[in-house]
Amino acid sequence: MKRSTKIISIVIIFFFIITAVIVARTMVGNYFKKKFSKRPPPGIIVKVVEQKLFQNTIETFGTAVPAQIKSYNIEKYEILEPIEYNTKVRAGDIIAKLKNRNIVTPFDGIIGKRDFSNDIDVSKSSIILNLEDTSILFVDVDIPETFAPYVKKGQNVDIKFSGNNLKKYSGIVESTASRINTNKRSLPVRIKLNNPNNELLSGSLLEVSINYNERNSLSILDTSLLMEGDNVYVYKVDKENTVRKTEIEIGLRKQGIVEVTAGLKNGDTVVAEGLKKTRPNGKIKPIKYGSKPKVSSWKKKDKPTQTKQKKSKFDWIKKLNIFKKSDSKKEENKNK
Repeated sequence: MKRSTKIISIVIIFFFIITAVIVARTMVGNYFKKKFSKRPPPGIIVKVVEQKLFQNTIETFGTAVPAQIKSYNIEKYEILEPIEYNTKVRAGDIIAKLKNRNIVTPFDGIIGKRDFSNDIDVSKSSIILNLEDTSILFVDVDIPETFAPYVKKGQNVDIKFSGNNLKKYSGIVESTASRINTNKRSLPVRIKLNNPNNELLSGSLLEVSINYNERNSLSILDTSLLMEGDNVYVYKVDKENTVRKTEIEIGLRKQGIVEVTAGLKNGDTVVAEGLKKTRPNGKIKPIKYGSKPKVSSWKKKDKPTQTKQKKSKFDWIKKLNIFKKSDSKKEENKNK
């Protein structure tokens, strides 16, 4: 065989090997691509769009004032019997027996005592007795004039005591002033609060929220929002579990709930959590918001009891019995 023929044969074999390697790698790559590219869609938490009550609020503070109050100035030497303070009385009851007269309550209320300052000499000889009807309390507040058109008589009011934010009381707007206070640039408003169990004391500082513009609107969780500049989007899920990026308009926010004014309709399903795992026009496995996770069947291994001895690293030597005599040798020793 000529030298040139050998070279040509080697070159042909070399290219054949390279071609075979390329084809093999391509086939293997296509196999694994086909096998692993079809991953199951990710499980994403979704929630149905529903209507909820939304309302604007005007928040301010005010001091509780009793519906009725009457004070009596009594000289200590006139008192015949001790007065029971901080007790409930009814109209017509005698609350103080004096030498020359008796003090009778004109209305139901609670008896209280208010002393003069210690630097006033008259406090040593006199006391002031208060009778307060706290079954109804009034709260006078000043509303900024920009909100004056929204405050009307009979509106609902939410009230909280500064010392206990967990409990909420209900009140109504009792009356409003006829003009704006030019010094404060505000509208004086009086709020009425029923206090039948006398839970709130007169003089308490109360947090007042006047509700207005109440309406039923669509709502979603704030975790569903996707902010891009001035635009707001959500991932809407169709019947085929395909995600569509949808632009919406939002209104008020309260306690993790967002009002939707445009872009969605009642009954739509949107992604509630897991925005990072979601892709537009992609498939998902919807998980209903609030559903309980399945209990895993996997169990932890039982801990070894104290009776079980730990294995030593020299246990393999013991198994060889190199330090123990065989039974045959033991019998020989006995016969001797």
